[in-house]
Amino acid sequence: MARALDARTAAALMLALAAATIAAAWAFELIGGYIPCKLCLQERYPYYAALPVLLAAVAPVSASLRRLLIAVAGLIFVAGFALGAYHAGVEWGWWPGPSDCGVGGSGEAATAEDLLRQLEGIRVVSCSEASWRFPEGWGLSFAGWNAALSAALVAIAAWAVLRPQGSSSVSQ
Repeated sequence: MARALDARTAAALMLALAAATIAAAWAFELIGGYIPCKLCLQERYPYYAALPVLLAAVAPVSASLRRLLIAVAGLIFVAGFALGAYHAGVEWGWWPGPSDCGVGGSGEAATAEDLLRQLEGIRVVSCSEASWRFPEGWGLSFAGWNAALSAALVAIAAWAVLRPQGSSSVSQ
């Protein structure tokens, strides 16, 4: 059975995957109680940048503009892959992370008592320690899964942009 899979469908798939990924990150944070580190928060930037681009790509626009928007989203997710791979490497100890990762601050304290109160509420989250891995123990961390999902989004974008213009179906 052949099923139409065009650039608009690819953009919609990318939009759904990207939205689900960022929603899952928020859910792990809000429901699961995971606190993101500095690098985790930076890994979200490509999603925030790509979502409106992908939304525009699924809108009724010309085929050439749609392909351009998908290409832009693909390039954004190349950066997302790099951020995720870098962070995963930091977690595995392959290279050092940023020196300020894991240091929290909540403003200046007027008195020593204010400073002590602020310190009680700070939970330091290190960029070099994976807070979760799947499969448990040896699998990919959040950063690793982000790199894998970003790579998949890049692959979908590359397929949509590089396939021949007249090709609109694939065999299943």
